[in-house]
Amino acid sequence: MNARWVRERRIERVGRTATLHTDLGSWPLRGGIVPDEVPVREVLKGRLRVDDAAVQIAEVLDDLYDASDAELGPTWRGEVPSVAVWAPTARHVALRLRRLRDGDESSRDVSSRNVTLNDDTSGGEQRVAMRRGDDGVWRVTGDPSWRDAEYALEVTVFAPTVDAVVTNVVTDPYSLALTVNSRRSLLARLDPPAGWPKPPLVPVARAAIYELHIRDFSIGDTSVPEAHRGTYLAFTHLESAGMRHLRALAEAGLTTVHLLPCNDIATIEEDRAKQRVAPRLEHHPPHSPLQQRAIGRIRDRDGFNWGYDPLHYSTPEGSYAHDPDRRTYEFREMVAALNAIGLHVVLDVVYNHTPNAGQDPKSILDRIVPGYYHRLSATGEVENSTCCANTATEHRMMEKLMLDSLATWVGQYRVDGFRFDLMGHHTKANLLKVRERFPHLQLYGEGWSFGEVAGDALFVAASQRNMVHTGIATFDDRLRDAVRGGGPHDNDPRHQGFATGLADAPSRALQEAQEEVMRGLAGTADQIAYVDAHDNETLFDALALKLPRATTMDDRVRMNTLALATVTLSQSPCFWHAGTDLLRSKSLDRNSYDSGDWFNRVDWTATHSTFGSGLPPRWDNFERWKYLRPLLKDPNLKPQPHHIRTARDRALELLRIRASTPLFGSAEVTFESGAPGVIVMVLSAESVLIFNATPHATKQTAHASATQLHPALAEREATYADGVFTVPARTVAVFLP
Repeated sequence: MNARWVRERRIERVGRTATLHTDLGSWPLRGGIVPDEVPVREVLKGRLRVDDAAVQIAEVLDDLYDASDAELGPTWRGEVPSVAVWAPTARHVALRLRRLRDGDESSRDVSSRNVTLNDDTSGGEQRVAMRRGDDGVWRVTGDPSWRDAEYALEVTVFAPTVDAVVTNVVTDPYSLALTVNSRRSLLARLDPPAGWPKPPLVPVARAAIYELHIRDFSIGDTSVPEAHRGTYLAFTHLESAGMRHLRALAEAGLTTVHLLPCNDIATIEEDRAKQRVAPRLEHHPPHSPLQQRAIGRIRDRDGFNWGYDPLHYSTPEGSYAHDPDRRTYEFREMVAALNAIGLHVVLDVVYNHTPNAGQDPKSILDRIVPGYYHRLSATGEVENSTCCANTATEHRMMEKLMLDSLATWVGQYRVDGFRFDLMGHHTKANLLKVRERFPHLQLYGEGWSFGEVAGDALFVAASQRNMVHTGIATFDDRLRDAVRGGGPHDNDPRHQGFATGLADAPSRALQEAQEEVMRGLAGTADQIAYVDAHDNETLFDALALKLPRATTMDDRVRMNTLALATVTLSQSPCFWHAGTDLLRSKSLDRNSYDSGDWFNRVDWTATHSTFGSGLPPRWDNFERWKYLRPLLKDPNLKPQPHHIRTARDRALELLRIRASTPLFGSAEVTFESGAPGVIVMVLSAESVLIFNATPHATKQTAHASATQLHPALAEREATYADGVFTVPARTVAVFLP
């Protein structure tokens, strides 16, 4: 087990007597007390051991080098730039600068990279020493000629992972602009964003959120100019099929677009000319493995990834920019365009891990302050329960990086909120500071409790249980699983739920699922109601897997609507995966993070289903191919255009009901007795909602003043007469006073 240096004069996890070994000498420890004669700040710059154990130093760095109030990264005072980096264990830090020649244009967002560089040294770079402060921050101030220059940080530091002093050349973790593929940071002076109109704030409980991937939105939309497909600028084409669809959703009651990660991503080629595309996939059979095989050959060189591998936290991703050197302005134009049609913009942010640690080329933080920014196990390994190198936002300067990055997105890009990936790996205190700093933003996240932080093992975590009544919502997986059936990690994906066939016959499983759905319907602003998201199969694909094979497509559309109704007509913020209103399919892919455009594309025209696009990639689906192949081969499971249009129209009805009924988000909720597969929900003794998941019509009564079918459902077949509500099979109905 590693020793843990927690205060200037205190080391934990050591015996009653031990010896501290450093590059400057050795000293005896008694009870973990560091003798006064030890030059602590100097020994922290080199090799440290207590007897045979390595020493973890993050907490003593927090104790000695608190730079919470420091301005880090690039800053400007008039026309004069400065750069600052926190590197308390570094022996030397220098700025490596490549400037534009005098007379080159430097007034644009950032320079186009085809200009001639000022060769101040034989390597085309000028090396400028930085000065260390008592707070561990190294600083340098330049002059106006530095504007739009490329720069990197040269950090000489002891790296425990290689047990040597190394000199690392890294980009600035506080970068505000980058060259293509993030090879260098840029000293761009960002002009303040224009004050475009913002939609009015909505109460958190009444938010209706649409989760969208920037590339998915337009990569296949032929109504967008080809050069802008898959980019931020696609959102500025207000008459494109995608923007017309978003506008229709907004007019019906959608309030928010949630964008999957769009900060600088580690794994996407940003030079669009170098991106590869798999050819002629449409010619293969619907159950063929050939499509995924072709995608597998280019998956590391195409333009697609979900983006949960953050490289720089505060710079927009370059692959989504038409011109990567103008990514700042293009991102702002996207936000302004979405705001203009009445939609708030929430960013999916990933502060819980980095792609790599140690001396890996895509490790930035750990090559500046080794052993600090990541969470280490008791034996000194970087924890990786998140999938990659877990960060440690319980450490003061990692928390600062997160808070400062969020402030950049709010100040420079005018976004309206954040969704925190794997939020349960952050401390509750982290998120409360975010809430305090940004009181008006929409904040929510994944409150899962697992890995080394499960059960508050290391700190009070930002988990589902702990975030109640904080103003920060967490995703309600219990409602999701009750509606869909089974769970996201089932080996057999055919387990049924309330809206996927379980209601066809009474059972104990149906009763338990129905109780969970009722709990979810009566939820609060503390929970996000959802039945599908980017993770796992789409809702339509779940229906394909779970409903009886003989279920007609008309009934599948009804069940799609019923499932969406359980979240849209709940008391909680509701959340839809983009395209779920269009029966979106990913050809039964359970994890499409790296499945390319082919499996992730969306048709906003409601004329084509992507079900049957081939067997989904074997790297995440092979064990399920035996279940998937016969379904993909079945032509009766592929929706026709009229099915897609019906699903879209019913989804719009749900949004109109939610938006036009003030009781959603504020009602006193009660439930009548109902029946197996039938939920009767009453809002404040007035409105009545009946969810009939059974294959038969149902007749129900309720203690409420409602007698009229909601106007949005005027053409539906549900009725009220003589105190009895009659609702058709596989239908949701809403009655008003």
